[in-house]
Amino acid sequence: MANRNLAKDARETCVLVTGGAGFIGSHTCVELMNAGYNAVIVDDLSNSSEESIRRVREITGVDEDRLSFVKASILDREALEQVFSTYSIDAIIHFAGFKAVGESVVKPLEYYWNNIAGTLVLCDVARAHGCKNIVFSSSATVYGEPEFIPITEDCPKHTPTNPYGQTKSMLEQILSDLYVGDNEWNVVLLRYFNRIGAHESGLIGEDPHGIPNNLVPYVAQVAVGKLAAVGVFGDDYPTPDGTGVRDYIHVVDLARGHVAALRWMAGLVGTGKPIGLGSMAGEPAEDGTRRGVGIFNLGTGCGSSVLDVIAAYGRACGHDIPYQIKPRRAGDIAENYAACDKARDELGWVAEYDLDRMCADSWRWQSNNPNGYRD
Repeated sequence: MANRNLAKDARETCVLVTGGAGFIGSHTCVELMNAGYNAVIVDDLSNSSEESIRRVREITGVDEDRLSFVKASILDREALEQVFSTYSIDAIIHFAGFKAVGESVVKPLEYYWNNIAGTLVLCDVARAHGCKNIVFSSSATVYGEPEFIPITEDCPKHTPTNPYGQTKSMLEQILSDLYVGDNEWNVVLLRYFNRIGAHESGLIGEDPHGIPNNLVPYVAQVAVGKLAAVGVFGDDYPTPDGTGVRDYIHVVDLARGHVAALRWMAGLVGTGKPIGLGSMAGEPAEDGTRRGVGIFNLGTGCGSSVLDVIAAYGRACGHDIPYQIKPRRAGDIAENYAACDKARDELGWVAEYDLDRMCADSWRWQSNNPNGYRD
């Protein structure tokens, strides 16, 4: 069955968003609606809330005709068959998956089964229905300890340090192999750096269950009084203030990167340059749709230290954030930030928001929703 044509008006395009009720997924659905697309969310709500979908509709003023929701796991072949039979899906943005690094070490089987097997089921059903266009939510964790900074897409991949990262790296290979075996596939691998922030409305944001694993949600809970102090792991790194440096990106910028990837796949943006080392670029088809594998870093291109983030969050909430210096954690590296020239040149995408804006938007979400969607 031939692949669906993406080179058409957004209003005629339907995007399946797996994991669309989650943090990045919900913000991406807002940007899809703003860009005129139709979308179907498939999410099993194991680590998200249906309330986020209701709020996406509230923000964008759309109803179920434009943004549909099906509660299902990507492991459920029958449910996915029903989705593809009911809706004319043109492309997939694939977020669904378990994502807690620490938990993945304790539950490797669950992570490999859900993330790998679920994606295989998804791609198999999509292929059977003539949908071979997929944007995959990958991660900068695939670089492992990077060989150079800033990290370009040509930086060699190294073995990730945990099963979560392994699933991202393995799925990149699987999706690339799909194109090698069948050049009708159209694959974009988006390697995220550290996504933070929230929608400016304060209606949607990150809602971790339990004690947060990532820095900014933890800082937010300290700011709102739910936790006592931020643990800063190491202040003796070879960085300006001794704390680890990372590339933080606003989740709205990240979401817009997915819309840019869809447009790139449709042949609506881009220079036609080779996509880069270790990736493949096919010639655009007669309908203009680009075929191949595109790999792009999504970050800001500059690093911020842990203390930079804590200071910026203090400015956002209007009071100092208490923190405690603790020993380094095994496996942490001094600095990690992206080179994003390729996304600028080929996707026509650049991150717009700075660290102060990220923290201000995060604080608005946190202060309005101290218990997340459970309010």
